[in-house]
Amino acid sequence: MPEISRFQGLTIKMIFIDKAKHHKPHIHVYCNEYEASVAIDGDLLSGSLPIKN
Repeated sequence: MPEISRFQGLTIKMIFIDKAKHHKPHIHVYCNEYEASVAIDGDLLSGSLPIKN
């Protein structure tokens, strides 16, 4: 899965074909031990991310 961006401790990766798990276009976001799948429209599909202080 190609890496799109890396900033402020977040890594953003794009998934091209993942229709078996999520039926919306989405990205995967990684931050330390956190991991989340976020739809292009902003919906959180799975996982969690830390709350910004």
